Amino acid sequence: MSKFQVISKYSPKGDQEKAIKEISQSILKGNKFQTLLGVTGSGKTYVMAKIIEKIQKPTLIICHNKLLAAQIYHELKNFLPNNAVEYFISYYDYYQPESYIPEKDLYIEKDCSINWVIDRLRHSAVVSLLTRKDVVVVASVSAIYNLGKPEEYEKQALRFEVGKSYSYKEILKKLVYLGYQRNDYEFKPGIFKVKGDVIEIFPPSEEDKYIRLEFFDEELESIRELKYFERETVKQYKEYIVYPASFYAVEKPTLERALFTIEQELEEQIKYFLSQKKLLEANRIEKRTRADLELLKEFGYCKGIENYSRHFDGRKPGDPPYSLLEFFKKDFVVFIDESHVTLPQIKAMYRGDKSRKDNLVKHGFRLPCAYDNRPLKFEEFIEKAPQILFVSATPGKFELEKSSVISEMIVRPTGLLDPDITIKLLVDKENYKKLKEAKTKKDINTIKNILKSKLPSSFDLFDNLDFTTNLMQDVIFEISKVLKKNERVLITTLTKKQAEELSEYLKEQGFKAYYLHSNIDSVKRVEIIRDLRKGNLEVLVGVNLLREGLDIPEVSLVIILDADKQGFLRSETSLIQTIGRCARNVNGRAILYGDSISLAMLNACRETLRRREIQKAYNEKHKIVPKSVYRPLDTSILEDAGLKPKDEEIKLTEEEILNKIEKLEKEMKKAAKNWDFEKAIKLREEIKKLRRLIGL
Repeated sequence: MSKFQVISKYSPKGDQEKAIKEISQSILKGNKFQTLLGVTGSGKTYVMAKIIEKIQKPTLIICHNKLLAAQIYHELKNFLPNNAVEYFISYYDYYQPESYIPEKDLYIEKDCSINWVIDRLRHSAVVSLLTRKDVVVVASVSAIYNLGKPEEYEKQALRFEVGKSYSYKEILKKLVYLGYQRNDYEFKPGIFKVKGDVIEIFPPSEEDKYIRLEFFDEELESIRELKYFERETVKQYKEYIVYPASFYAVEKPTLERALFTIEQELEEQIKYFLSQKKLLEANRIEKRTRADLELLKEFGYCKGIENYSRHFDGRKPGDPPYSLLEFFKKDFVVFIDESHVTLPQIKAMYRGDKSRKDNLVKHGFRLPCAYDNRPLKFEEFIEKAPQILFVSATPGKFELEKSSVISEMIVRPTGLLDPDITIKLLVDKENYKKLKEAKTKKDINTIKNILKSKLPSSFDLFDNLDFTTNLMQDVIFEISKVLKKNERVLITTLTKKQAEELSEYLKEQGFKAYYLHSNIDSVKRVEIIRDLRKGNLEVLVGVNLLREGLDIPEVSLVIILDADKQGFLRSETSLIQTIGRCARNVNGRAILYGDSISLAMLNACRETLRRREIQKAYNEKHKIVPKSVYRPLDTSILEDAGLKPKDEEIKLTEEEILNKIEKLEKEMKKAAKNWDFEKAIKLREEIKKLRRLIGL
């Protein structure tokens, strides 16, 4: 087994050494819960890596969004280059779940677009967990969803050894049962090709390599690993294991048992509907289920197979599903990043899933076994995780009450202070001049009398108070000041529509602006952040994705619009987290715009100022001069998957890209017509990359 080893030019500083020691000792003692309270910029990811190195246990890190997961994934790959750092998130670019709306008698079929890059990374994570112990998996909350039985997945694997004899037909049949598709023309994960006595298998866990099995009669002569297009041999094997291309692949005896129990459940459900005189529902469930059973008998697979997973796994009704946690060995640790957001998200998932399934089962679209294709309940998740480390700058009540150890990291090794905060109230022109004059004289009573209800009774931060009469004019002025210093700006709004409209408005004003929200697929989100860091973008406008954990050292200004609005997005915790997005820059500032000042705004400002004072005292004691964080640009997920566009392609306009696509399509058709399929495939992949650049 390879040991976890952090390779970094950094050494623990400030509060980091104490936090690493306290948390590691707590985990090694066997404590179930511990909390790492680390402010933005205190080096939480580095500390997590050092804790993993100390405890030497496989680790699952769960993040509340894909963007944050991607960031931590890349950072940990740099800190643990000799270990298996994997990425496991939902593989859908677009996902419309199956649902039924009784009020409109509207059935919506499941519709989705699978991102095969992320699907490959998911399979890579599972294969690493089955074959090695030095594994860190960075995951979104999809880690708690039904994934199929680990023992079945491992048992299904095809094992090949040079010199042994195999039934050629049985291999091909087994590959189909494992979820592989025969395709003699494409190069992509999850397919296999047959050419005479040669079988080429494209494992779903590999990005640009495939396995070539060469037979003489039925004897396996060689196993070679080759590159997709170069056809160069990378490695030769004496033995090789081919893992399933689907997490729901099952052996024939298991399939036959499942078909029998599904049939039994179907008969029971039909009887139930008939007893309730629900003839339509009885007819509907019979037709749908029997169609699925036919496909399962013939191919071992059907659309929506996950809804029958209980029958394949041999679980009883109500039993928790098998999730990514079961693929870990018994002795592992779960880190929950930004736990104040991630834990509530985990709690809500089961209820949301069950609510949708209720209508499907009640109206005959699914058998009751569909309920058991679900995420883990919160209690089940807590029970299945042997040990948990909560990581947050603002941990919630649950974390603080449960933890045996709470280790604080307030001090930043860089000496960086928490951002300067300015609250800007929108006032009419008549009062604007009076307020500015009163502020100059520091006439607090005059300001209080003019503002009245705009200020909370306990307000005491008058040095942080300013005013404006024109919101957008003031925002543009503040952005312009920052861009002169070649720094970046983040702006948070309350809705997706506001984010899109504001980014368009800023573009019209001459700024390189873009929006970021949950409708943008996970791979593109990472690329947008990279573009902001590189300077291809100057301003990023978002809703909730610009909050926890986003690490962009180039950002020196965070603007929070409608900061006084009550609710989740403008709570004290959310405001502290959002303000922290510019805490990695020595010039970090946050501006909170509102019509009044909420208690959440007041408390967020006070906590930020408290942390500033702690850091100031530390800096003075150790004679530290604050400096901005430097972090090199990480390789992107697209680069990891070999799909990163070339520099010259990035500079092309949309019209130029469309013209290039048209030209390449003509060349591709010509190559196919001339039977030059290898060239045609290369051209097709090039076209796909270009189409992705413009969102097609």
